[in-house]
Amino acid sequence: MQFIDLAAQQKRIRKKIEQNLKRVLDHGAYVMGPEVDELEQRLAGMAGVKHALGCASGTDALLLALMALGIGPGDAVLVPSFTFFASAETVSLVGAVPVFVDISSEDFNLDPVKLERAVVALRKNDPRLHPLPELGGGPLKPKAVIAVDLYGLPADYAAINRIADNEGLTVIEDAAQSLGGSRQGKAAGSLGAVGCTSFYPAKPLGAYGEAGMVFTDDDDLAGTMTSLRVHGSGHHSYEHLYIGLNARLDTMQAAVLLAKLDIFSEELELRAQAAARYTELLAESQVETPALPEGCASAWAQYTVLAKDHEHRAALRDKLAEADVPTAVHYPAPVHLQPVYEHLGYRQGDFPVAEFTAGRVFSLPMHPYLKPADQKKIAGLLQKG
Repeated sequence: MQFIDLAAQQKRIRKKIEQNLKRVLDHGAYVMGPEVDELEQRLAGMAGVKHALGCASGTDALLLALMALGIGPGDAVLVPSFTFFASAETVSLVGAVPVFVDISSEDFNLDPVKLERAVVALRKNDPRLHPLPELGGGPLKPKAVIAVDLYGLPADYAAINRIADNEGLTVIEDAAQSLGGSRQGKAAGSLGAVGCTSFYPAKPLGAYGEAGMVFTDDDDLAGTMTSLRVHGSGHHSYEHLYIGLNARLDTMQAAVLLAKLDIFSEELELRAQAAARYTELLAESQVETPALPEGCASAWAQYTVLAKDHEHRAALRDKLAEADVPTAVHYPAPVHLQPVYEHLGYRQGDFPVAEFTAGRVFSLPMHPYLKPADQKKIAGLLQKG
């Protein structure tokens, strides 16, 4: 049994992938070729935004957004503590400080109530209101929020954007796991001022290497990010307006993504069916299944369940492994407790929901070609008794 069955997908579209790659070999535009333009246009339409800009990775997508917004030293960016490291890492890379916020126990995403509390604490420079970095010196200036759509489910952007608007903050949507999902009729990628996604091979829409994309309706931000992704270039390759990145999307990766995009909507439906089947089969099991709020569509990048505690998770994963069922933990430690952020002074207990969740979550096999018989096998191993 495969955790993610990329081979089954490739078998289905191998001929189309080869045709697309041959076209790239024939025209020879290996960097930012016509396939990149086509992919950008199609994904802009899917997300419902004016601009989609291909880049080299999901991490570069976040970096481009932060750099285009002018975020840097002295600035604070609010980030959920329970996420992949890149969400916070990119904040540090531009010289700003990640200010961590706890998550909601309902959907694993940024908790808007705690977000608002964190902003007030920053404005007042008062860690009694919310845990803040222990850096000394003057207060940090809150500039942006990175809201992460964990496991494929978009966060509560109605609440997050309302807080951000009231506080003069910019919302960056980390849609690395949610492309294809939606909330209240708006597609992932369009839910903040800038949306960022990843095409890492394991994503619902994955390349055969590293690739990413940024989305926005803001013409000025789009223009700045277009320049930043090519060394801050201006009217020609040897005029430079900014200190930028080499963050271009390879044409070969765009060619692969175009072949996958042709079947993406069908694969999203198959993922949704697999998730619904899991939820039904696991209704009387030893684990808690993920909730899907009304008006939301998840991309189901992962199907992640909750054990009772760390020991219970280990026992269940061992049981599944003995039956040749692969599992994974996304993520075993909150970001505020990572060694690299020790200097910020965060402590165990600062974000209890993130910490409790990190000790309980594990993900089951999830992909469009998951067989119902395999899901029944997994559910049988997780039944009570």
